[in-house]
Amino acid sequence: MAAEIVSNMLDAQSRWDFTCDLEVDFGSEENASIVHAALAVDKELQPDKVKRLMSVSNAKLSVHFEATEARFLRASFSAFVDVLTLATKTIEEFGNRMTL
Repeated sequence: MAAEIVSNMLDAQSRWDFTCDLEVDFGSEENASIVHAALAVDKELQPDKVKRLMSVSNAKLSVHFEATEARFLRASFSAFVDVLTLATKTIEEFGNRMTL
């Protein structure tokens, strides 16, 4: 029984073989937090295949991706960068006039 639990834990750890980290400096904690809040509502479509962890520190948005396959990592990262670009352009266009 104990060996089966350890085996299942090792299988779960080895499932997430593909990782990628992204860090974007927004120049202010407020802007990084606004983007974080806007993007945090979009959950991964296949959470059993892709994990995304986001945090804000020192005016930077940090994002860590893990996936079971390279193609899932690429698709998730690409989709995230698309919405991140939109959020960044919105910050640039409207600046301090934005509130959530």
